[in-house]
Amino acid sequence: MSVAKNLMEIREQDIRSHYEPAFQLLEGFEHHPRIGKARAEAATSSDASARGGIPARRAFRSTTPGLASRRTVRKEGVDLIARIEAADEGDPLVSATQASVLSSLRRAIATAHAVSDLYDEQTALGALKRSNLDGSLEAGKKAEFGELLAASSLILLHVFANMSAFLLAAHSGEAGDHEVEVEDLKEILTDNPALAVKGALWELDQVVAEKAKAEADLIPAVTAFMERLMEEVSIRAQSAARLEAFLGSSFRVEADDFQIDGFTPATRARSTTLTMTFKKPHEVVGNHIAKYQSLKLAKMLMAYDFDRRLNPFAELGGFIFTFMGDGKPGTGKTTLIQMIAGLLNDYCQNAGYPFRYENLSSDSIDSYQGKSGQNAKAFIRAVLDPHVIGFGTIDDIDQIAGKRGDRQSSAGQQEVTAVLMESFAGANTVVRGNCTFGMFSNYPENVDDALRQRAGARFLVDGPQTREDYIDILHLLLGSNHDIPVGSHDLFAAQEIQSAVAASYEQHSRPQEEQLARVFDRARDAIGELDTIEKMGAYLKAIQEADERFTGRAIKNITDAVKVRAMDFELPDEWMENTELFLQKDYDTKLAMIRELTRPITPEMVVQEINRYADSEFRYGNASDEAAIDAQVKEMTHLAAARERFAGKEG
Repeated sequence: MSVAKNLMEIREQDIRSHYEPAFQLLEGFEHHPRIGKARAEAATSSDASARGGIPARRAFRSTTPGLASRRTVRKEGVDLIARIEAADEGDPLVSATQASVLSSLRRAIATAHAVSDLYDEQTALGALKRSNLDGSLEAGKKAEFGELLAASSLILLHVFANMSAFLLAAHSGEAGDHEVEVEDLKEILTDNPALAVKGALWELDQVVAEKAKAEADLIPAVTAFMERLMEEVSIRAQSAARLEAFLGSSFRVEADDFQIDGFTPATRARSTTLTMTFKKPHEVVGNHIAKYQSLKLAKMLMAYDFDRRLNPFAELGGFIFTFMGDGKPGTGKTTLIQMIAGLLNDYCQNAGYPFRYENLSSDSIDSYQGKSGQNAKAFIRAVLDPHVIGFGTIDDIDQIAGKRGDRQSSAGQQEVTAVLMESFAGANTVVRGNCTFGMFSNYPENVDDALRQRAGARFLVDGPQTREDYIDILHLLLGSNHDIPVGSHDLFAAQEIQSAVAASYEQHSRPQEEQLARVFDRARDAIGELDTIEKMGAYLKAIQEADERFTGRAIKNITDAVKVRAMDFELPDEWMENTELFLQKDYDTKLAMIRELTRPITPEMVVQEINRYADSEFRYGNASDEAAIDAQVKEMTHLAAARERFAGKEG
């Protein structure tokens, strides 16, 4: 797990010192593209139109600070002010949308330069620039100088795009629901920061000319460009050198509530407006362990500290970042989602926290190459936003994420799989503890093995099981429009969570799957009760010998689950209702309060979690093997029938 970074404040005076140069860039500059090819003519404001010599440039000028006092405009090159003002079907007035875009671009350019200046101070780049300027740069330093300039260029480009998209998100309502596609960008130059920003603005000028024919398309076009630029820069940054100083710190602009965390896009802390029907815990019948862990998880998320940007549970090692809920159709997976979302929505409203719920559905799979991956990245970014409490779901993940090597999986499904695998357990994954991702499936055996193993927790959603469960669910679903007596049954007593969970955990003292039970019995016969780490390790090795898919990642998931069991408690409801008792406490106080509630890990816990996890893997594996056998039998049956029919024709 990555830890929170040092936070550095970018001073407002440092940003404003770059306002004038930023405005001059928007006003106009010469740029001859080195890689990209021009797709639109340069926007000008000095030429007369073809209609009777009337100046194409409007006489009226906005009084918006920084956008007045235009000087000469070049006949060739980039003039973004002219280009943006032209995106309104000839209206002579500068609209609020146009002014917002230009103001956002100016502030983003200025902030990017301020961050670039900080990078110069943190590294040797500042001194090397001075040496280069006075001609005293040593030959042996030229390679280092070039690498630092390239790193500074990438930083400037990403901060510029990141902040532009962030600021424009506040005006997204003005743009409606327009979607704009931006193709690959070519003019991404990393020779030096000055050239880098000119190349980016040249590309932006081309995009606005092509995609923003009307004002309603202006913000979507600029935002789509910024998102594409961030993606392109992030890819290059993965192989770039000398970025440690930038990646090791976080930067904040207080006036805009904008924070820079490496090459991670920032998003505004806005809640999702939910239209789903929420469910109360007693309305989830059966599924005791899944319900219990979901209740704990919802309260765990609320322990997140927005100042420290870290959750005490994430630091202690008992946080569920990803989980998989699997079960047959109709067993309650959707109800479980509605319960978690409802709890988080209510808790966040009471605490005044922004809550964001996102679902990655089959609608995200697109035939356009790369679009499915973009949709998945946007989903991940929205949920990971450190300014919100996030809950992301992927329902029917077997239909959305393709199994690698499966010919039936589309290119879009394969893109989604790659994004999810990198996001859930990649080199750059940061678990802050502000969000969780739930993957749900009726057929988990059809999910890629490596992706499935990235689910740190497993929730078996098997629905009502006992006689009492079926009575409870019948009463619940009948509603109140009847006078049928209940009988001697004590309604919902079987759903009392603590006793039900204790019984459910106890069942896993012995494996449920027959194949695993044989491994368990052989191990115990050979080494005795599994009451030491040595014996438990031997049992794990025996499981791996029976199923090679049981790898080191499985052990990590098991130990994470054991740590969750060590925190086998719910934060008191009073802490959620009265925010002064817990939620408003500082991070260190929260951490101490949680430590007091933890319980020691016991051998029984470890064995139960080994069996619970291994049961799920054997269940998935057996189902996958059975599906493959069924497919082969079906194919062989068709082949035999075809041969028989062919032989009949021959006769």
